[in-house]
Amino acid sequence: MKLHSLKNTEGAKKSRKRLGRGDSSGFGHTCGRGEKGQSSRSGSSRRLHFEGGQIPLFRRLPKRGFKSRNHKDYTVVNIKDLEDNFNADATIDANVLFENKIVPKIKFGLKILGSGEITKPLTVKADHFSETAKAKIEAAGGKCEINK
Repeated sequence: MKLHSLKNTEGAKKSRKRLGRGDSSGFGHTCGRGEKGQSSRSGSSRRLHFEGGQIPLFRRLPKRGFKSRNHKDYTVVNIKDLEDNFNADATIDANVLFENKIVPKIKFGLKILGSGEITKPLTVKADHFSETAKAKIEAAGGKCEINK
């Protein structure tokens, strides 16, 4: 097989509509746009979700609640995950958690939550700590360091 012997499969290449080339072509006169109206004019297009002047669906549906534009989506880790995956006196930060596949990705920052128990002294560096997490880590002899 050589490059000059390659051929397209049947139906792979379709010739374009040649508009305005006489009535016998099937696309003469109005060029397949039909008669009159907005969509027969040149430059005509309607925006996405346009419903012909009817109130669009997204405006008809009720709106509830509030979404802040400045919402910060933190990656959260519980202290039971730290207990299960690290040895005593380990230093833990977002990069270590990512490398050990404990978190899939670091979004805005890292927050440590207090679910579970901890017995090992660990040094944890994060952007935020819950009060219970901070209390449990320090009770176990560890340190909580806030990133700045």
